[in-house]
Amino acid sequence: MKVEVGNKVSFEVRKTIWQKAKKSFNRHWQFYLLIIPPVLYFLIFKYIPMVNSVIAFKDYSVVQGIWGSEWVGLKHFELFFNNPQFWDLIRNTFVLSVYSLALGFPIPIILALALNEIRNGIFKKTIQLVTYAPYFISTVIIVSMLTLMLSPRLGVVNKMLGFFGLESIDFLGIPSMFRDIYVLSDVWQLAGYSAIIYLAALSGVDPSHYEAAKVDGATRLQRIIYIDLPSIMPVATIILILSVGNIMAIGFEKVFLLQNPLNLATSEVIATYVYKVGLLNANFSFATAVGLFNSVINLVLLVGVNALARKTSNSSLW
Repeated sequence: MKVEVGNKVSFEVRKTIWQKAKKSFNRHWQFYLLIIPPVLYFLIFKYIPMVNSVIAFKDYSVVQGIWGSEWVGLKHFELFFNNPQFWDLIRNTFVLSVYSLALGFPIPIILALALNEIRNGIFKKTIQLVTYAPYFISTVIIVSMLTLMLSPRLGVVNKMLGFFGLESIDFLGIPSMFRDIYVLSDVWQLAGYSAIIYLAALSGVDPSHYEAAKVDGATRLQRIIYIDLPSIMPVATIILILSVGNIMAIGFEKVFLLQNPLNLATSEVIATYVYKVGLLNANFSFATAVGLFNSVINLVLLVGVNALARKTSNSSLW
């Protein structure tokens, strides 16, 4: 009897859930229809290709195919970990990413706070246009501009140094200057566009808060600290979590284009190493193993930072 009662209860629960789902679909079918394309996109182009990551554990052969290739276990991971360049690659990738985050995260916030305080409409729109515009310049153009401006013989910067009687500097040939060039140019290109998110958050602040603060005699700086900053903290926390989750996934294109034999000591990161050793040499299993290792590190960082944010604040991804 107990089994029959249990089965009956289970059936009733499933029936109730199905009825609720059917009712929800009938009421909101337009929304379900809208999410079908993005769901299909992620399934087809993101999740299904993840199955092919199995070649990281195989000696992949184009002739034998993914599932016909010989299984070798952790061979390619061991080759990467025992590589003399392993720690240099980890250090270069980590330092460049942390440097980009340390400079690239607060500057858009500062820019958004400053733009929010500007009351002159024409001046504000001009500043926004000037700061947003670099985002729409392609990476190839940005690198070409940097190469021409920093050229030892014909570059504008070295021409100015020569005007003051100083010797020309091969900026892109000095390993210690690569990170500064990469990060500062990145901030110049992305800061204005990144500030849009914070400006959107600031636009939702109730004007009565500012009026009350003025009545209480709060200065402009105090209004920024006690009204503006708390209002953008949830958004800033989410962006910080996502940024830390991608800390080992430094962009390939710009690093590769700025590389030359003289600055490889600091410019060789995991992404460029995978391209050179894994893809150019057709060692697809090794390239996949390195990429999988990188993705796992990013996942661990993302989960860890999200858990920390959930404990210390009310904002988190899940």
